[in-house]
Amino acid sequence: MSIFRGSGVAIVTPFQNGSVDFTAFTRLIELQIANHTDAIICAATTGESATLSTDERLSVIQFVVERVNGRVPVIASTGGNNTEEVISNSKSAEAIGVDGLLVVTPYYNKTTQAGLVRHYFTVADAVETPIIVYNVPSRTGLNVLPQTMAELCTHENIVGTKEASGNIEQIVNIAALCPQCDIYSGNDDHVLPVLSIGGKGVISTIANIVPGEMHALCDAFFKGDIQLARQLQLQLIPIWKAAFCEVNPIPLKAMMGLMQLCEPDVRLPLVPPSAASMRLIEETLKGYELI
Repeated sequence: MSIFRGSGVAIVTPFQNGSVDFTAFTRLIELQIANHTDAIICAATTGESATLSTDERLSVIQFVVERVNGRVPVIASTGGNNTEEVISNSKSAEAIGVDGLLVVTPYYNKTTQAGLVRHYFTVADAVETPIIVYNVPSRTGLNVLPQTMAELCTHENIVGTKEASGNIEQIVNIAALCPQCDIYSGNDDHVLPVLSIGGKGVISTIANIVPGEMHALCDAFFKGDIQLARQLQLQLIPIWKAAFCEVNPIPLKAMMGLMQLCEPDVRLPLVPPSAASMRLIEETLKGYELI
């Protein structure tokens, strides 16, 4: 059984004065629920996991689980490049009560495809919560090949992949090799193509600011209204381009600041957008009447 189907938001971690802003976090979660988001993914890339301390990560996961209170599935990002630490993070999230774990491929030390299998199987053996493999080669320098994904999905606790390789041929091959694998688009511009080959949905960045539209895109496809799904996918292109005009989540948080959803604060080494990027961001939001 799938952890979720449809639009999952990779929710930002709002900061204020250097600390996690749980007041703003409440608003963000309620915005997502009100707009029919199908799952909330916390402490992931868009949530600036790389600069969250262990205690902050756990407090974010705990807060999201308690605030959501079972209304939609909550998936916690617990990945890293130290297998034992990933197991510890995953067990902690499991004890809090998450519905799924998002585990990114090891970065920097990377490993081989055989090492990937050992890494994921070791983590999956240590928990009972279902795991979604997060494949994002642009950040990790490591790609999960389709044959490797097929092997990973033979483990009962490894149920899907967030595919952010940007390689449609690869995603098609995954769908062909392991039909039991739930495929989620990790790129907001590839949602409809991934759905068309049997994907279960998206783990979305721009759903932070257009949650209703991203849910509607997935919902239209599942209801057979391909024309509407196509229309929504194409309409979201300018927002996607603005949200990724600099490294995620710098532009996204700037957007959310202008929309008064939360402070635009990002943690070093991330810095605010350039003046040129801010002009694009403001023009895009005005074009969608979001500000």
